[in-house]
Amino acid sequence: MWYLSARLKPLFTKLESSPGLVRIAPFASFLVLTLCQEQFDGSLRYWLYLAKTLLGAWMMWMVRRWVPEMRWAFSLEAVIIGVFVFAVWVGLDPWYPKLGKAGSPWNPHLTFGEDSSIAWTCVAGRILGSTLVVPLVEEVFYRSFFYRFIINSEFQNVVLGKLSAASFIVTSVLFGLSHHEWLAGILCGLAYQGLVCWRNRLGDAIAAHAITNLLLGCWVVWKGAWHFW
Repeated sequence: MWYLSARLKPLFTKLESSPGLVRIAPFASFLVLTLCQEQFDGSLRYWLYLAKTLLGAWMMWMVRRWVPEMRWAFSLEAVIIGVFVFAVWVGLDPWYPKLGKAGSPWNPHLTFGEDSSIAWTCVAGRILGSTLVVPLVEEVFYRSFFYRFIINSEFQNVVLGKLSAASFIVTSVLFGLSHHEWLAGILCGLAYQGLVCWRNRLGDAIAAHAITNLLLGCWVVWKGAWHFW
């Protein structure tokens, strides 16, 4: 990873002149690997997830200086929204059709053996990735870039708390449709975007997103509800 960082650092330096690209590139890379990962049912899908998580973490670290709003911010509102979205995600699950999933549920125990160390490593990697990396990648793209870009192509001139009904709805719907659980995803997007507009900062949504994903990961392991993954 150090070698890769040294080789690609000039590329990231060039990205400094493109505020949009530094917010799009990590998300696009993450999305491509996710699409590739879901085409496999064997062990490769789990290794791809771990690779995707490491790549996402590294990319967010590399662009951090050019995305000043990417700061964790813990507040009571973030905790409430995070827990609420988790409850909605789980509670709504039986009541609406999902967008199709390729292959079998994401359950490394079926591939590497029940309670094997590799299986638990993959589970831990998924929980850590969805808690610490996914919120950064997605919130920076959807609510720092995309939401404001719809309002004004010079998106950095738009404050994070700017309220725009059209952008609010479009961003939340797109966020929802990028998940198999599309309805819960749309409601989730509305909640996170509302939090950004209310607090006028991105960090609360990042924290709320992380809380939701952490609780969902614990639920998946506790209940064996692998279909959420």
